[in-house]
Amino acid sequence: MMELRIGHLSTMYHTSFILMGTNWLEKAGIKPEWKLFGGGPAIIRAFENHELDIGYIGLPPAMIGIDHGLRIKCIAGGHVEGTVMIATPEFMTLEECKNDRTLFLKQFKGYSIACPPGGSIHDVIIRNYIKEEGLETDIYVLNYDWADMIPEAIADGEIKVAVGTPSLAIVAKGYCDTKIVIPPEKLWPDNPSYGIVTTSEMIENSPDTLLKFIEFHENACEFIRQNTEEASRLVAGTIGIIDADFVNDMYKVSPKYSAGISEKYISSTMRFVDVLNELGYISKKLGEKDIFNLRFVEELRL
Repeated sequence: MMELRIGHLSTMYHTSFILMGTNWLEKAGIKPEWKLFGGGPAIIRAFENHELDIGYIGLPPAMIGIDHGLRIKCIAGGHVEGTVMIATPEFMTLEECKNDRTLFLKQFKGYSIACPPGGSIHDVIIRNYIKEEGLETDIYVLNYDWADMIPEAIADGEIKVAVGTPSLAIVAKGYCDTKIVIPPEKLWPDNPSYGIVTTSEMIENSPDTLLKFIEFHENACEFIRQNTEEASRLVAGTIGIIDADFVNDMYKVSPKYSAGISEKYISSTMRFVDVLNELGYISKKLGEKDIFNLRFVEELRL
């Protein structure tokens, strides 16, 4: 058995929970060691400490790590458009503001927007969104090390608006009566909400294992796309504290799942280079080859 140390998040639409709930990897000779983290930046720190072989991560944190000298590459996609904005009922949606971004954001002047950790894809997207409208001094972004804490902050009245994953949107809707005020496709089209990242050492020394993993990762993506209700039951059973209806609702918020790395996925990722540079997260302009290794998805024709 080939041991594989895999960093993952609590994000329920990631294929990690499908692979945990099946024996697909084990039957292929892979022994996974799953390690849970609070956000992408924590996964990057684990890579820096040589604690991981593979990570489920949004591309911006990976790009920050690469800029800092970390030898990792994105070798597969996973999902696009995984950031939504939610708020309590008294606020208008972007659509109700007739898609006027300035009018929409001005209603949050003086408020803090709760967000997963600094440097996460959600953090970069919302900071850029605010910056483009010139409201950086009027709207504060409050980062949480664990995004799971955000619904409780809303329920306690500490927060009225937040950005995060579809999972957050469904939890907060049920727990504290929030609504989606900007859907995923309106915040940043085709944004690489997560991909599969690995070390250059793994690419060089264990290509067959990586190829197998990506193949089963794509099988899990297809399972979510084609058998959503069955996938929902599997994930609910794996996690144990939620029901299948919850998972099914979450899948529907942003249903774009694929292990492939499309041209749109790459071009959307590259848009982050200038934004990360402007926000001070990276010091230099990264190229596609700095971020991606397409060897495996090309071999699998994804």
